Amino acid sequence: MRAKKRCTQLLALLLIISILAVGCAKPTETPETTEPGAGTSETSSPVSVTTDKTLRINLNSGYPDIIDPQKSSFMAEIAHLIMMYQGLTAFDSEGNVIPGAAERWEMNDDATEWTFYIRENLKYSDGSLLNAKRFEYAILRNINPETAGEYGYITDEINGAEAWRYGETDEEIAQGQETVMQSVVALRTDGTVCESYDDPEGLVLKLTFSRPVPYFGSVAALWVTFPVKEEIITEKGEDWWIDAANHIGNGPFYMAEMEPQVRTTFKPNAYYHGEMAKVNLEYSYITESAVVFQAYQNDEFDIISVAAEDLATILNDDVLSEEYLQYAGSCTFGFIFNSSKEPFDDPKVRQAFAMALDREAYSRDVLSGLGIASLTWIPAGLPGSVEDETRWGYDPEAARQALAESSYGSAENLPTIVDTYSDTARNRLRHEWLAAAWKEVLGVDVELNPVEPTTYSALTKDIETAPQLFLLGWCADYPDPQTWISAYWKTGAQAWNMVGYSNAEVDEKIAMADTSLDQDVRIQLYQEAQDLIIADCPAAFMYHTTQAFLVKPWVTGIEPFAMDVLWPGSYEPTSVDIDTSLLPQ
Repeated sequence: MRAKKRCTQLLALLLIISILAVGCAKPTETPETTEPGAGTSETSSPVSVTTDKTLRINLNSGYPDIIDPQKSSFMAEIAHLIMMYQGLTAFDSEGNVIPGAAERWEMNDDATEWTFYIRENLKYSDGSLLNAKRFEYAILRNINPETAGEYGYITDEINGAEAWRYGETDEEIAQGQETVMQSVVALRTDGTVCESYDDPEGLVLKLTFSRPVPYFGSVAALWVTFPVKEEIITEKGEDWWIDAANHIGNGPFYMAEMEPQVRTTFKPNAYYHGEMAKVNLEYSYITESAVVFQAYQNDEFDIISVAAEDLATILNDDVLSEEYLQYAGSCTFGFIFNSSKEPFDDPKVRQAFAMALDREAYSRDVLSGLGIASLTWIPAGLPGSVEDETRWGYDPEAARQALAESSYGSAENLPTIVDTYSDTARNRLRHEWLAAAWKEVLGVDVELNPVEPTTYSALTKDIETAPQLFLLGWCADYPDPQTWISAYWKTGAQAWNMVGYSNAEVDEKIAMADTSLDQDVRIQLYQEAQDLIIADCPAAFMYHTTQAFLVKPWVTGIEPFAMDVLWPGSYEPTSVDIDTSLLPQ
């Protein structure tokens, strides 16, 4: 992908802004097709660009829990969706919002009304028409409480959405739904309502909000706006996504084959409006890093993530060190304390567990330098971050004192503490280290509870099943601190506040920041909100990520971005190629 000399540039970029980079190349000529359904809402087979080159990638996160745009949230899920779909907007490499499926957009003076203009002659991977009505359906589906999507909250600012999703009476819910239907409207170019998926003049999407949303141009790039076909979901049901043939999208690839837990194959989408992809993609899902590393050395993979335990071997090997690629990431990992469960409903217990962890040692000895030790949530240098944070850092004596001052008084009086984690060899080592640290500093015997990776993902998505104690990461979805603070820490936040965290003062800061049209004011308010969050110690923030991969020398055209999802170049996949002259004979 990217030459190593570009890493310094990316580090500087990360210090300015966090990006979710979606490539949007100049449109190329759309191939003719005689496939049935072209230009209609009828679904037919996708059409691909023929290539005999396949990029083989292992996703170390394991097989996704779900691959549905309006229900997905985890990185493995997004890594699939962004290959097959595109939202209304996209981002360039500097974090600027640029055209996606919409060629342009505008908003009114107070940012309560946004209008998107869809590209003419836009098509799905099967050649059928894609108009504004499809995006209307996607957004309405995201709002609909029956969808129960992980990112349903992110469109709550649309007028009526909160009443529809959270209303307490049938009347309130019905009124909210009716208001939403009037606030998310597909229009024809003459201003009349677009009523059909077959209407080529239905190129305008108008959205009305209950309050200012100055950041919505970024939200419009996310998977929640990806235009899944209503007729497929209606016919196949909520599990429609498990069949590759049902993924008819508008992205650079289509899903050609899905073998659950083993591999998924993508082929170039001949109807993609941007640059045509040059390779097929093949995702595998091996979670045991030793197996993956050996497979890479046997030339069975072209790209893999680097595990901490393999880094020394890589750096001391003449060949592997040349194939090693590391650059700045923009994710934060931390131990989340479920404040809705004992004993972490006691802030002193949370403080004790946080101060018992030596993050520098963890980063050095466990992550082998692949993470940057931190006590903050928003990575340093990003908009809204807090610098020079010292609270709840490693301090064994203070940790023991906090536990003594808690309502439990001592380790002996604590209930059973269970650390639930995704069961891989790498994670077992990590959590054994953590359990040993808590035992050494606090005298607490933490019970380790390894679970299957997909099960772990499902557990941590639901407040009813969220574990008592667990390690989880958060990555910026778009270039605005709103995605770090509002989405995660607001009372009742639907993204990841699955542990009962609530602070009225934080909520007040968030409400003001989310609606202010003054960017400097917004940043200051988010900084103040994070300061309050850290004071509450709802988690032991541990480290910020770096991106680290092994890339075979025959893989070319990769552009490194801070927000790459599980493999380098994942948001610029059409630039990736394979130099067949360098392939092993």
